[in-house]
Amino acid sequence: AWDLFGIWDLIFGISDPERFKPNSSMPHVNPQFHKKNKPVRQRLHLNGVVQGVGFRPFVYRLARDCGLAGFINNSSHGVVIEIEGAAEQVQRFRERLPDELPPLAKIHSLQARDIAATGDTEFRIHLSRSDRSPTTLISPDIRLCDDCRCELLDPADRRYRYPFINCTNCGPRFSIIEALPYDRPNTTMNIFPMCPACQREYDDPANRRFHAQPNACPECGPHLELWDAGGRVLADRDAALQQAAQAIRDGRIVVVKGLGGFHLLVDARNEAAVTALRQRKRREEKPFALMFPSLEQVRSHCQVSDTEAQLLDSPESPIVLLRRRQDSAPGQAIAAAVAPRNPYLGAMLPYTPLHLLLLMELDFPVVATSGNLSDEPICTDEQEALQRLQGIADVFLVHNRPIARHVDDSIVRVMLGQPVIMRRARGYAPLPVTLAAYDSAELPCVLAVGAHQKNCIAINVGPQVFISQHIGDLETQEAYLAFTRTIRAFEELYQARPQQVLHDAHPNYLSTQHALGRGLPAQAVQHHLAHVLACMAEHGLAPPVLGVSWDGTGYGSDGTIWGGEFLRVDEQEVQRVAHLRPFPLPGGEKAVREPRRTGAGLLYEAFGEAALARNDLLPMQSFSAKERRVLLGMLQKNLNCPRTSSAGRLFDAVAALAGVRQITAFEGQAAMELEFALNESSDAAYPFALQPPASETAPRVIDWQPMLQAMLDDLAAGADAATISVKFHNTLVQMIIAVAQAVQTKTVALSGGCFQNMYLLEQAVQRLREAGFEPVWHQLVPPNDGGIALGQVAGFLRNSEDRSQESEVKGIDRV
Repeated sequence: AWDLFGIWDLIFGISDPERFKPNSSMPHVNPQFHKKNKPVRQRLHLNGVVQGVGFRPFVYRLARDCGLAGFINNSSHGVVIEIEGAAEQVQRFRERLPDELPPLAKIHSLQARDIAATGDTEFRIHLSRSDRSPTTLISPDIRLCDDCRCELLDPADRRYRYPFINCTNCGPRFSIIEALPYDRPNTTMNIFPMCPACQREYDDPANRRFHAQPNACPECGPHLELWDAGGRVLADRDAALQQAAQAIRDGRIVVVKGLGGFHLLVDARNEAAVTALRQRKRREEKPFALMFPSLEQVRSHCQVSDTEAQLLDSPESPIVLLRRRQDSAPGQAIAAAVAPRNPYLGAMLPYTPLHLLLLMELDFPVVATSGNLSDEPICTDEQEALQRLQGIADVFLVHNRPIARHVDDSIVRVMLGQPVIMRRARGYAPLPVTLAAYDSAELPCVLAVGAHQKNCIAINVGPQVFISQHIGDLETQEAYLAFTRTIRAFEELYQARPQQVLHDAHPNYLSTQHALGRGLPAQAVQHHLAHVLACMAEHGLAPPVLGVSWDGTGYGSDGTIWGGEFLRVDEQEVQRVAHLRPFPLPGGEKAVREPRRTGAGLLYEAFGEAALARNDLLPMQSFSAKERRVLLGMLQKNLNCPRTSSAGRLFDAVAALAGVRQITAFEGQAAMELEFALNESSDAAYPFALQPPASETAPRVIDWQPMLQAMLDDLAAGADAATISVKFHNTLVQMIIAVAQAVQTKTVALSGGCFQNMYLLEQAVQRLREAGFEPVWHQLVPPNDGGIALGQVAGFLRNSEDRSQESEVKGIDRV
């Protein structure tokens, strides 16, 4: 079964637990100690996911079981264990340690050395140490475990129906931690002194809650309250939950304070309630996520593969994009307003005890969307929620456990039979990517501020790059404040002092302006190169690599808008070896929101003024005569018509031509709906031309005009959107193959937002393999701009490594 920490083994290069057993390459008990009855002592230093996951009580019990003395303690650098006893028992401890780990623990490195025996006679857990530059991996927030679920639903248990039940195997971690090491005084639970019963559990090595930092119960822990829209308390504890459930049944909008922020909940079957939520939240058509009471109910509404089922029920418990069924029971169908014109639903299961209790009361799916207005970050404080969500929610189900940092729900889509993270947050952040090429190097600390959309930031401690949770689009003051708070939190959490700030090349991004205003040396990393380097870093790839970097927009080194790029990354240079033929975007940013403008720009580039006068073309039909005259004037005078090579904008133009979408309500909508329209049974494609490079250093140009002409011929003959879409997608795949064959680089990295498209990714991978290439794609880091910060760090380190050499970069600015 796929699980988070098993996948992270791929990043850290851990594929065999034997690595951590005594062997010829790892120090173990020195032969000189193998004298009968003479005690030996070893010091072990471990790093990985070893705090907040029940690791210390596990080691305590294991040491006692092996008859060993010594101690264990947390530090900012990991865990230190000293064990003393008979040589064979020390070795037995070392053998059992990696094989019997707690469910959420994972060892990423282990150093051991023999030290002098001290005569200890018992094993102890020491108080944690706080050191500089922490390197311990903080566990993400984890779904309610089966043991806690059983207690939650057991009327005889003292935590029966307690919405904040947890243990060392589940519950809040990243969302409540304020500093390392991970101990209760360093979490937001420090305001809740444990009652005698909880304290006994916390102190008992045989108990599942031994040193469980969020440990609490109804007597001493957080509790619920239900507020009206003015903040007046309507009910508390279980009565608050019951009344909130009734409000949802009545079609009202309920705000629920969860693990890393607030959700807005309504009955997903109630068309009027979902429509009201859209209107109040100012979210026109973008799909809402759903929370289902059980996997069985998910299956009744969606097609669910084994891999998807495992994801839904995994400790990470993300939102999983699933193809919806069309045969829901009468009266139980999901409201059309949940995901208009979308064959997929974003589904998740209850992952906290609070959500589980609420969904069990309801026994039907609810919309569970982030508690915010569109383009704003999720709320984390009940007073903030009361202010920002006034006018959206009818009642507020809140609690008094503070949230240290916002953490959205993660989003995953299964492609090529494997999970691909689209939004990386709860369950995954802040686990790092280790840059394999620099694993043993002394590296400067740098801060990467990411891009403008789907922003994440990253900071490195040595070769480990800690990537933040999803922050979002930096479109509002609230989003920018969340961005700056996240940077401060990471610097404080890891006690990091960045020596350099890395940013996107676009001068107008808020993230770029923040980087330039910090008073530190700042360096730009070109957007599409960052995409490719992020994919390489995730997979530990060494050059040469051909990167296919396709997305909506990114600032190019020639001052134009890139987005349909082929970059060859070698040891000493990066070369832009090919790109899509550029075309104008009349209206600039307005064209991003209006695919019809992008379509007009494409037509003008190919056929000139005459194309804009054609009444048989759908994009042109959507403009009035006056609008056409203005559009033509802009294109003739090159007024606010930036040129782009963007694959994402090419998707928009084709969507407009095929009649799929002329104006969008959210970013990427036209491309998504063009993907949904295709008929996958066809292998047909359109022609295109791959123009040879004009010089040794010039890139090849992929000319889409033959494709456009053939597409117009199809439309004139009455072809529908499904036919246009599948032929267009197949043509894009053929373009990738043609460039790969021309460049002849065996490893091909597919990155950028366009590769969130399942058909495009799966067909490209299949065809590349058939042609003898080795394709790689994102899985643990989003292919969209959520991966840019990782690529910026990788770009800086690559540049630093080459700085002393006269390396040439052809067709693209130096990283």
